[in-house]
Amino acid sequence: MIRFAHSEYLYALYLLPILIIIFLITQRKQTKQLLEFAGSKLHKVLLPFRSSFKLIVKFSMTLAAMLLIIIAVANPQIGSKIEEVKQVGIDVFILLDVSLSMTAEDIKPNRLEKAKHQIARLVQKLQGDRIGLIVFSGEAFVQFPMTTDYSAANLFLSAIDVSSVPQAGTAIEPAINLALNSFKMDSDTKKALVIITDGEDHEGNILKIVEEAAGKGIQTYTIGLGSPSGVPIPIYNASGVQVGYKKDRRGNVVLTKLDENTLQEIANIGNGKYYRGTNSEDELDLIYSDLGKLEATEFGATRITEYEDRFYYFLIPGLLLLLAEFFVSSRKSKFMMKMESN
Repeated sequence: MIRFAHSEYLYALYLLPILIIIFLITQRKQTKQLLEFAGSKLHKVLLPFRSSFKLIVKFSMTLAAMLLIIIAVANPQIGSKIEEVKQVGIDVFILLDVSLSMTAEDIKPNRLEKAKHQIARLVQKLQGDRIGLIVFSGEAFVQFPMTTDYSAANLFLSAIDVSSVPQAGTAIEPAINLALNSFKMDSDTKKALVIITDGEDHEGNILKIVEEAAGKGIQTYTIGLGSPSGVPIPIYNASGVQVGYKKDRRGNVVLTKLDENTLQEIANIGNGKYYRGTNSEDELDLIYSDLGKLEATEFGATRITEYEDRFYYFLIPGLLLLLAEFFVSSRKSKFMMKMESN
């Protein structure tokens, strides 16, 4: 198996046909100028040592050297050994509230951005564990399924905002149900749910679905973001300038409050813990420390190929060609001159 460690450098190969075209145009232009200056019969007299053949040879050597050096810089590698590595860890589904109330700024910069920052930090610390993300508001959607591709997870995480789920509300029950259906229940891995929300205006029978999850051995943790006393929800225009606060139909400013009681009850029934979100602490990191105490279970295996560099197979011939081109004269050889004189 062959691959290039830095395949982006192979784009430099597009320069080679451009150089060939420039060389041909230049040679044609020089030949035309010589014909305008003197007839072809006088060329042997005026330029007795000029060799078009050697110019082509020298250019070809330079071009071949550039080709080899570009390939060398891209660092071709050959797979030398294939190993099967066991994948061991736990499964964690994060349920993230993206309702409009999560834009309240009682936690800086706001509740949703603080949660995204915590999730991003958690993803950086994961080593072998599988993570999935469900976003919910009035409905619930899988943002990314259970995965160990942490780079892709961060990419999908960065795209989340309050418009990710257009329907208003706080549908925690459908989000938990979606997570239960998304877990690979045939796997023996330890499983956990982490719900990040303000818990406000929740719908459905949440405690019943949490009991169902606990019955399947799934622990449920909750992180409550916001103030129990309530804060207004800021409204910004397209330019990012705050233009006021969200109001109800009567024109009163809406206050969003943290429902700690519900979140604490969810965590208790789910055999997990409840954490109150703050500006200073990383609650998701504390939860992951708790999850680290769970027994990691093998959930699969992946084949890893070890590669060895082979750039020198191309670099050495390329440098030798450049060196040889330096010593090749562009003048006609004595042999060719004798042949032409005869």
